[in-house]
Amino acid sequence: MDKKDNNLNEVQTDISEQELSELLQIRRDKLFALQKADKDPYHITKWNRTHLALEIVENFEALEGQSVSIAGRIMTWRDMGKASFIDIRDGSGRIQVYIRINDVGEDNYAEFGHWDIGDIIGIEGTVFRTRRGEISVHATALKLLTKSLRPLPDKFHGLKDTDTRYRQRYVDLIINPEVKDTFIKRSRIISLIREFLDARGYLEVDTPVLHTLEIGAAARPFVTHHNTLDLDMYLRIETELYLKRLIVGGFDKVYEVGRIFRNEGMSIKHNPEFTSVELYEAYTDYKDMMDLVEELYSMLARKVCGSDIIPYQGQEINMGTPWERLTMVEAVKKYAGVDYYDWKNDEDAQKAADAKSVHYEKNAATKGDILAAFFDAYVEEHLMQPTFIYDYPVAISPLAKRKADEPDFTERFEFFITAREMGNAFSELNDPFDQRERFVRQVEEKRAQGANAEVDEDFLTALEYGMPPTGGLGFGLDRLVMLLTDQHSIRDVLLFPTMKPRD
Repeated sequence: MDKKDNNLNEVQTDISEQELSELLQIRRDKLFALQKADKDPYHITKWNRTHLALEIVENFEALEGQSVSIAGRIMTWRDMGKASFIDIRDGSGRIQVYIRINDVGEDNYAEFGHWDIGDIIGIEGTVFRTRRGEISVHATALKLLTKSLRPLPDKFHGLKDTDTRYRQRYVDLIINPEVKDTFIKRSRIISLIREFLDARGYLEVDTPVLHTLEIGAAARPFVTHHNTLDLDMYLRIETELYLKRLIVGGFDKVYEVGRIFRNEGMSIKHNPEFTSVELYEAYTDYKDMMDLVEELYSMLARKVCGSDIIPYQGQEINMGTPWERLTMVEAVKKYAGVDYYDWKNDEDAQKAADAKSVHYEKNAATKGDILAAFFDAYVEEHLMQPTFIYDYPVAISPLAKRKADEPDFTERFEFFITAREMGNAFSELNDPFDQRERFVRQVEEKRAQGANAEVDEDFLTALEYGMPPTGGLGFGLDRLVMLLTDQHSIRDVLLFPTMKPRD
C-alpha cells in the first residue's frame, strides 16, 4: 500500500475497532522508529516561524519569490511519486506546500514519506503561485515537529457528531475551522464590552467564587467542602451582593465578567457553569440601565456583525435603537388579553389563570405571581425583536426597589431577543428593612424545599451603612454570543460545555 492509499484508508469513518487499533499501532511504531534513530520529534522545543499562512496569502505580491518559514498541521496529502502537495493549517488558516525530492534531498524526502496526516511540521521555502493559480510555498527544508498518534476524522465528511464535537473540542477545531471563528468572536465581544464600560468610568473587579452560606435566591448552588475549616462552601450563583457591597464602600461604578455556577438542568439555553456580566452604577436607576443596554448591544452588533440588522436562525433581528418598551402589565394585556387592573384580589387573578389554563404554584398565587405566570405562558414567545419588559411584581423581584406610586411593583426590567430573556436590571433595593423582609421570605421558601438557605446578614449590615440610589444590570455573555454568532445551542459558544461522562 503506497503512502497516498495509506492516508486515505486512515481517515475513513466506518473503520472497525480492530482497524482503528491497527492504525494507532502503525503510528506508534513510526514514532518508536524515530526515537530509536535519535529523531524524537517530542525533543524539539522551537521552530523559528517567520510568517503565518494568512499573511502569505494576503501579502503575496510582496512575498512572491521570498524565503519564508512556516509551521502547521498536515491536513491533506497528494503524492505524485517524486513530489507531493500537502495542505497545512496553522492558527490563521491553510496554505499549500509543494515538496520535491530534488529540493529537499532523497533522504529527507524518504523520511517525509513516513509522516502522516495530522502531523505538525515546520517548512522553509519560497513563496510562489502554481500553474493553477494557488498561492503556495515551495519547500527547501522540512522537519517533523510533533507526531500525531491518532488519525483525524474523514476530511470529506468532517466531524458532524455533536456529542463528539463537544467532548473533543480540540478535534472539532482541527477539522471544522469555522468553529474557531465563533470563539474568536466571543473573545472580541468580551473585549468590546470591557472597552465600552471602561470608557464610561466603570472599574472591573473580582469577587469571591466560594461563599460560606447558601442564600435564598431561586437558583440551586453547587456545594463543596473546605477541609481546613471543616466547612461546607457554595459556588456562587451570582456576583450581585458583593458588587453592591462595593457600591456601599464608595466605588460608584463597578462591573465583573465572571463565571457563575448553578446546579440545575441542562438544555440548549442552559449550562451549569456560564459567564455573566454584572455592573452597578450609583445615582442611576433602571431607566438609565435600559439606555446603556441599547447602546451596548447595538454597538456590539455593528462591530461584530457589521450592521444593526443581524441574522439569527433564519430571521433578521434589528438591534438598532430604540427598542420596544412595555410594562409587564401592558405586555400581558397585549398578548393574553388579560388586564391585571381588572383583578381586585388574588382570588380574581387565580380565576383568570384557571380560565386560561395558566399554571401557577398554589403556594405562590398572589396577583403578582399570576401576572408573571401569564407572561411566561403568553408573552415571551412573541418577543423576537429586542424588547424591554419592565415594572415587575414585587413577588418575583426580591432585590429591586419598589415603585413609589405602585408598591406592588418594582423598578425592574428584563430584556428579550429571539424570544429569550437576555438580561435583568433593577433600581436596586437599598432599604435594609424591606430587604430583610424579602430575604426572610426567600429563605423560608427555600428551606421548605429542603435547602440549607440563610439570610445574608453581612449584606444587610452593608445596607445599614447606606447604599446610594443605584442602577444594576446583569446579562448572560453566552446567550449574547449565541445571538451575535447565529448559534442555536449554548454548547456551540462554550469551548468545553458540561457533558455527562461516557460509560
